[in-house]
Amino acid sequence: MGKPTGFLEIERRDRGYEKPQDRLKHWKEFVRPLAVEDSRAQAARCMNCGIPFCHTGCPVNNQIPDWNDLVYRDQWKSALDNLHSTNNFPEFTGRICPAPCEAACTLNIIETPVTIKTIECEIIDRGYAEGWVVPVIAKVKTGKSVAVVGSGPAGMACAQQLARAGHAVTLIEKNDRIGGLLRYGIPDFKMEKHPIDRRVKQMEAEGVVMRTSLEVGKDITLNQLCEDFDAVVLSGGAEQPRDLDLPPHNFSGIHFAMDFLTQQNKRNAGDAENVAAPNGSAISATGKHVVVIGGGDTGSDCIGTSNRQGAASVVQLEIMPAPPERENKPLVWPNWPLKMRTSSSQEEGVDRDFAVLTKRAVGTGDKIEAIECVKVDWEGGKVREIPGSEFQLKADLVLLAMGFLGPKKNALIDGLELDARGNVKADMKAYATSQENVFACGDMRRGQSLVVWAIREGRQCAHAVDLALMGKTELPR
Repeated sequence: MGKPTGFLEIERRDRGYEKPQDRLKHWKEFVRPLAVEDSRAQAARCMNCGIPFCHTGCPVNNQIPDWNDLVYRDQWKSALDNLHSTNNFPEFTGRICPAPCEAACTLNIIETPVTIKTIECEIIDRGYAEGWVVPVIAKVKTGKSVAVVGSGPAGMACAQQLARAGHAVTLIEKNDRIGGLLRYGIPDFKMEKHPIDRRVKQMEAEGVVMRTSLEVGKDITLNQLCEDFDAVVLSGGAEQPRDLDLPPHNFSGIHFAMDFLTQQNKRNAGDAENVAAPNGSAISATGKHVVVIGGGDTGSDCIGTSNRQGAASVVQLEIMPAPPERENKPLVWPNWPLKMRTSSSQEEGVDRDFAVLTKRAVGTGDKIEAIECVKVDWEGGKVREIPGSEFQLKADLVLLAMGFLGPKKNALIDGLELDARGNVKADMKAYATSQENVFACGDMRRGQSLVVWAIREGRQCAHAVDLALMGKTELPR
């Protein structure tokens, strides 16, 4: 423990943001990093608890007190080595993870947790600036080959670990660029795409072969992959969006959130409009009254994107009641608390309404003009409409952001056993599916989840695949 009295002497201080009126003018990240000395001071606040409860909140198993202590002692290179020992991509988690580790921090009992996410991001960003992030090339090749299908954080982590174990790895992506949801689901203002590109270059130097614009189940079958490779890992996402019955639902202007977000990311990448909108239907919030249905992170991303496109207004609806302003700490700590949260996108401008059920779309011809809603309450876990609470909202664009129902049921997973929730069935030890030499990890296996869970599952799956192929493994779980 570097400074035993640090948490008593130093106040919590986190990264700041550009002002909303400034950041709404561009699509770049707007978080302002702390100065190096400020980061060291924040690391000094870590108490190095006898039981580090922050570990209970970190699925990827980061050794948080250890690298906090190293940062405090100005040993940044050692901190980076420690961080990389559990997390392949701390630049991803340091930008888009909701930081359940901070919720579990002992200092969160008094609502001043260590700025773990900020320190993590500073470690890796400094690592790149200093040239410390280099390819890790296997000294011995195994002669075994593995295909990893899906290049989101789970697939990237799995592929990198297997390549470092000496296997010949091919990372397959149906889209035109590597990155999965990181590339086309996360807006650039939350995470620009150069961190993905840097990792792709590193992984290529480590021997990973990247195959883009190749959809397994359409351009090539899973059985063909099984014939060509010693093992196949399915690491795709939970891409089946939850739909909403909005009679008559034949209006233009009602879209799934991911279609909307993906198009904007493609535009930002320089793609022509016909590429960004492959079906010929460009989705834009410019000058429109936008209604976002769904109160989670995806809905928040739709808000930030709509405001940057120049929406006339943005309303966000959530069917659940408004959560409490503050959680009951003695009851829920160190678990992730249910409480009112306001994202950076919501700070930029939105009207939020809770306990609202959307009932019907209203329009003329094929164009939506409004949606009909009603207020609800919850009794015994069941929703009940409140008589006389009906209202209409003007809507030129409705974005459905209500979560995902698992992987799409297509030719890729046809014939594989699924679990009760419709995900590819595989346990968290062997990660083996019902088909021989086929493994599954990430959202395709566990359902919609966080980037930290994806990286953890990718690493653990790599451990399981290496063990299955070689009879032993030195890869960490």
